[in-house]
Amino acid sequence: LSLLAIFAITSCKNDTAKSEKSQRFQKVTTRDVSITPENAYNDIFIDTSEVTNFLLTDSADADLTDRIRSFYNQRNYEFAWFASDGLTEQAKSFWNLVTYQKDTSLSDKGLSKKMRALFQDDSTGINPKDNSIIKTELMLTEYFMQAMLKNYDKGTFKRKDLENIIPRTKGDVIALADSFSRKKGTNTEYEDANVSYKNLKNQLPRFLEIVKKGGWQTIVANKKLYKIKDTGVVIGAIKKRLMITGELANTDTSLVFDEALVEAVKIYQTRVGIKPDGTVSQKLIELLNIPAQKRLSQILINLDRMRWLPEAESGNLIICNIPEYRVHVYDGSQEAFEMDVVVGKEGHNTVIFTGKLNEVVFAPYWNVPSSIVKNELLAKMASNSNYLEQENMEIVSGGNIPDIRQKPGGNNALGRVKFLFPNDFDIYFHDTPSKGLFGKDNRAASHGCIRLQDPVKMANYLLRDDVNWPAEKIEEAMNATTEKHVSLKKSIPVLITYYTAWVDEHGLLNFRDDIYGYDTAVAKKMFTNPM
Repeated sequence: LSLLAIFAITSCKNDTAKSEKSQRFQKVTTRDVSITPENAYNDIFIDTSEVTNFLLTDSADADLTDRIRSFYNQRNYEFAWFASDGLTEQAKSFWNLVTYQKDTSLSDKGLSKKMRALFQDDSTGINPKDNSIIKTELMLTEYFMQAMLKNYDKGTFKRKDLENIIPRTKGDVIALADSFSRKKGTNTEYEDANVSYKNLKNQLPRFLEIVKKGGWQTIVANKKLYKIKDTGVVIGAIKKRLMITGELANTDTSLVFDEALVEAVKIYQTRVGIKPDGTVSQKLIELLNIPAQKRLSQILINLDRMRWLPEAESGNLIICNIPEYRVHVYDGSQEAFEMDVVVGKEGHNTVIFTGKLNEVVFAPYWNVPSSIVKNELLAKMASNSNYLEQENMEIVSGGNIPDIRQKPGGNNALGRVKFLFPNDFDIYFHDTPSKGLFGKDNRAASHGCIRLQDPVKMANYLLRDDVNWPAEKIEEAMNATTEKHVSLKKSIPVLITYYTAWVDEHGLLNFRDDIYGYDTAVAKKMFTNPM
């Protein structure tokens, strides 16, 4: 498992600069023929002649050409950025990172256009013989090498590091975790710069030890809810389970659901994203019974994701973690506030990307996506001639699939305000007239956009330094019937992430459901024994 801390987002400078000679590429890696379709991380391979032809016609210098050839030799010409089901997580994460950083000196319009198309149509598999896919694969590798060599301190990584960043082979979960845990004193600069990564990595040895000791036994429940004062062997089993992961002290051996267990259950409920009421529901039993090895796998998968975090900003930052159903707003390193959100339901997944929030729109129109018009509205319009009028909608332009928008007002699907961070996926934050979902633990219910629990708070925070927008004027604009666009004086970075394991600001290791099945897909690539 190549969890190398090479993509250090804050440049980590060595005290002694490396010589120019030591930074140059010196030797092409011998081809690793031990990598086969059976043990490869990705399931497709590129023909060696395609790489050779690309390098012969490419304008890259000899150093970069050798690096690319060495990169594919190390992988036995396994694709790095594609699998048979499309772009890999590493490809998406890398592209989001370079898009966020906007390094115009390395920009390539053709590659950008192709990547936008791949992001927007990621529902079908790819053909590894497709010349367009092959070209994109090789251009991504070259772009990756150029970005690394240009933007990051060469003195912090060795020649082979560029070859090892993208995973190459599967491995046993325990062996991979054990190997990674035993790497002491390496990549400390990166871990200091990426605190999220460091905090999660620190949890790895504890869960590895739990797995090596056999994990925990399955709890067999005999009723749907357990609460304070209940007694029985199931209560004892719940206590033993919580002792293993540290929510409950090891001295509690009774079979009574007492106050200590109530507090331990609340901690575990917070850990897994359930309202902390101190009772044990059927859902909580299911979460307690998730095998320890699967939790260990989750940590490894999310460590790999966290390596691609962009550089921390000194000002404001907004992070929306999809499986957590929550937005966090930061002022520097301090969290200003957080709020619950509703994200896209399965089949309408909220896309993982980075952007810059630069505009607030009060009393917005809702421009109904053509997919919703086609799949939902046309049938309703056919059966009810007054449907558009009843929903305060209007046709903007005709056609087989007309452009339809909903006018500002109380029943507008976007509520009273939306927050724009321009992107290719037409995703943004917005209000909603339907508040009931915010009381639920599972809040995957939208068509992809992100509904905010408290949009008024967000609007006031974003415009807090604008004397033209006091709270009363914001309230007035939200309740108007005329759409109003307000540009922020300074745009704010927005990260849409997908972490199912992380350590929060209180030091608590969190786990969440894999709502889109991304963990499951990665586990099949990463591990020889996925669960």
